[in-house]
Amino acid sequence: MASPKAPDALDARILELLLEQPRTSVREYARILGVARGTLQARLDRLERDGVIRDEGPRLSFAALGHPVLAFVHIEVTQGHLVDVGDALAEIPEIIEAFSVTGGGDLLTRVVARDNGHLEDVIQRLIRLPGVVRTRTDVALRERVPYRARPLVESLRRSADRAG
Repeated sequence: MASPKAPDALDARILELLLEQPRTSVREYARILGVARGTLQARLDRLERDGVIRDEGPRLSFAALGHPVLAFVHIEVTQGHLVDVGDALAEIPEIIEAFSVTGGGDLLTRVVARDNGHLEDVIQRLIRLPGVVRTRTDVALRERVPYRARPLVESLRRSADRAG
């Protein structure tokens, strides 16, 4: 299978616009960009097919949902149990992301909790999972750089403009 095509300048402009105005119609995006609606739709379809655009819905504030504590829990797993532990993590609602990693553990999870006691309860649940050897938890104190994609997309557009 061929690797996805690198975004060109128009792709980058489309992505910037999606990030800037996420609730605008395809027709309006096409008008703003000065391209035909069919062209824009074809580009959007390809970007989705290539996995560049992921339809995950709105970004939620877990703090506003009553879970202001954010922690990163590193999990060391017994050899041969990574898939089973990963599947078990998916059943714990407070785990909002989990990644296989190198370094000081096998998995890195992002966990939200109502308070420190709730976080401890979640960690105890993790420790009891079959295949979990140990955990190490880092509690986030303050968000310094919020989730963002725009600076990277702008950089891609500038590179594409120079190459184009």
